Amino acid sequence: MIKFGIVGCGHIAKKHITAIQEADGATLAAVCDTQPERVETFSSEFNVKGYTSLEEMLNTDIDVVNICTPSGFHADIAVQIARANKHVVVEKPIALTLEDTDKIITACEENNVKLAVVHPNRFRPAFVALKELVQSGVFGKISHSNATVRWNRNQEYYDQAPWRGTKSLDGGVLMNQAIHNLDLLIWLMGDVKEVYSMAATRLRNIEAEDVSTGLARFEDGSLGVIEAATTIYPKNFEESITIFGEKGTVKISGANALHIEHLTIEGMDESEIEQLIQNIKNDPWGKPGHQRIIEDMVEAIKEDREPVVTGLDGRKALELVISLYESAEHNKPIILN
Repeated sequence: MIKFGIVGCGHIAKKHITAIQEADGATLAAVCDTQPERVETFSSEFNVKGYTSLEEMLNTDIDVVNICTPSGFHADIAVQIARANKHVVVEKPIALTLEDTDKIITACEENNVKLAVVHPNRFRPAFVALKELVQSGVFGKISHSNATVRWNRNQEYYDQAPWRGTKSLDGGVLMNQAIHNLDLLIWLMGDVKEVYSMAATRLRNIEAEDVSTGLARFEDGSLGVIEAATTIYPKNFEESITIFGEKGTVKISGANALHIEHLTIEGMDESEIEQLIQNIKNDPWGKPGHQRIIEDMVEAIKEDREPVVTGLDGRKALELVISLYESAEHNKPIILN
């Protein structure tokens, strides 16, 4: 069994712990947080050793550490973990700056440890099916795509913790919510070459943006439209990815992007399309994405390969967010490296 430790005993940590408990080949061995009361709560609830010192936890025989702290702390913690020769699973975003991201990637490479970034939406059945369709080329030449996150995160959500909505530790709707959808766009459409964006803080009392709109040009010349907001009243309204090609159109949508709302492909039998749509309706979530991330890390260690969602993947999604921020701040197009 691969032994996992958790650093950061907040809300998202419980999702990681459930994933570890359900995953084949994984076991939860320890938890860590700087707040003793949190450590005591998690240690008692999950019957594992608790630590207030990361260094002490790293001095045990655990194999992997999952980073569940506020995003602004990811880099220093990840580097410390890598230097202790433990593998790293880091919640999205991988970090808040490219400089910090590169520190994480370099530390993991230099110490020969695996690095996985939590972008679990790739494992949803609808997106697994869409990835296969895109790779097969059935849509032909792509004209454009669309990523939409129209969600509600009310003021109470942001007030739950002082770091939420801050630029130094959290970020806004692009960094915290829509980064999953930006990762999906890159995964499906390829690298982004250029962006232009506008952002605002309209309804929430936070430092970062609560609404953002943007345009993207991909390396293949296709265009993308990005819309993200946490201002939607009164609850989550839509999360979607849409792709328009010369031979097909597809939209995955819902309050969470779980279902194929529309699929038309030249030459594809209607009954085959309906069967695919129905299969996904029958099991829209599939195996939980966090569990898939954990199981993939177990397999990556045993097979000595890269995880499915790598540090470079996390870096690309972050670079897109940062470029959109830069464009909105300076009111000009930004060319990505």
